[in-house]
Amino acid sequence: MGSKLNIYPTPIDGLVVIESPPHTDERGAFSRIFCAHELNAIIGQRRIAQINHSLTVGPGTVRGMHFQYPPQAEMKLVRCLKGRVWDVAVDLRANSPTFLQWHAEELTPTNTRMMLIPEGLAHGFQVLEPASELLYLHTAAYTPDSEGGVRHDDPRLGITWPLAVTDLSLRDANHPLIDSRFSGLYP
Repeated sequence: MGSKLNIYPTPIDGLVVIESPPHTDERGAFSRIFCAHELNAIIGQRRIAQINHSLTVGPGTVRGMHFQYPPQAEMKLVRCLKGRVWDVAVDLRANSPTFLQWHAEELTPTNTRMMLIPEGLAHGFQVLEPASELLYLHTAAYTPDSEGGVRHDDPRLGITWPLAVTDLSLRDANHPLIDSRFSGLYP
């Protein structure tokens, strides 16, 4: 039961958008969130190590831009379960042709889009509707000593947020700006 996952590339190598069209009938709907077989070409030997859920109350709130340093770097699969978010990934990989470029997608329960974010990309999102919820599948466990981040408003990134930023954690507000000493993340 359920439809195949539809996989679409983005301008950033390894960052893909996945749609999971629901199977519907008179009882409701069923959709696939993850299928190792269908995603094998992208995820390879990686395995899901942690699944997280977030609830963000206020529109305009930004969470991010987060990543984990190697060797704890992680691939993330992100899906919106409720509400609406502007999901953003930034390429921080050293020697990448898209270094410091970003890509965003609006994620909603009805458009069935997910972002599959590879290692070396920072991730964040802005809530567009009250009480938005995200589900994250991670290929590595959260390791506080390996966490890193870049500022959501870093001028070198130039991320265009759809709403004015209304709420930001102290931690996210204090991520460093990228300067000339930052040469990227290495595997």
